[in-house]
Amino acid sequence: MGEAAFFDLDKTVIAKAAMLAFGPRLHQEGMLSRRLVARALWGQMVFRYLGADEGRMEKMRETALKVAAGWEKERISELVDSALTEIIDPLVYTEALELIDSHREAGRRVYLVSASPEEIVLPLARHLGVDDAIATRAQIDATGRYTGQVEFYSAGEHKVAAINAEAEAFDLNLEKSFAYSDSVTDLPMLEAVGHPVAVNPDRALLREATARGWEIRVFDNPQLLVDGRTVRAPHPGTIGAVSAAAALVAAYWWKTRTPSRWWQR
Repeated sequence: MGEAAFFDLDKTVIAKAAMLAFGPRLHQEGMLSRRLVARALWGQMVFRYLGADEGRMEKMRETALKVAAGWEKERISELVDSALTEIIDPLVYTEALELIDSHREAGRRVYLVSASPEEIVLPLARHLGVDDAIATRAQIDATGRYTGQVEFYSAGEHKVAAINAEAEAFDLNLEKSFAYSDSVTDLPMLEAVGHPVAVNPDRALLREATARGWEIRVFDNPQLLVDGRTVRAPHPGTIGAVSAAAALVAAYWWKTRTPSRWWQR
């Protein structure tokens, strides 16, 4: 039997939520209002300093689905492909890349397993050279547009079901496999393997990992990949500070706009 390594994406492989990272680009393309971009920045601050829980994740998912209803799937896929290097590369943790490489050298299949949409996760999986990805899949209508509904939500027990399906398809021994995550919402995924690792854990996961004697790791060194070379990127604390500053600027902008016009922009 083979073995595998399953990596959560947000705050485990990259230093912020992938879906939120694309907010400014979607605004540039005329697909998000300034109000929604600022909400995304605020969401990034909440996730960074308070952590995720099922309630926050569910609210974020529902909001994203409602906002995306009517968007063309193909347009989003093209946007992500064109912006992947610019937006995601500076956020990738060096430590995560080293672990991915070590697992591949050991002959293990490597997966990204994320609640983020597959339009982001699948290109990123190809970009990082991992074997495959498990991600949220939105419902598409006959014209190729998002309906506002979801076909598969890659979170909690749903992640485990997908992992079990991969284990059956590729004859993987999950007892000898690894899983990495920062969030207590991924407790089912971590429990599904023999080698669970808490990475940059939120407070709830830190308590669980400590009580269970699981390995705990801290990733704090994002790197930028340019033509196959590694270039040092800003520390995640800097990224967080920039996001906080942007959120404050956005809040000030709201406050100073004419009330009858701000929601149209």
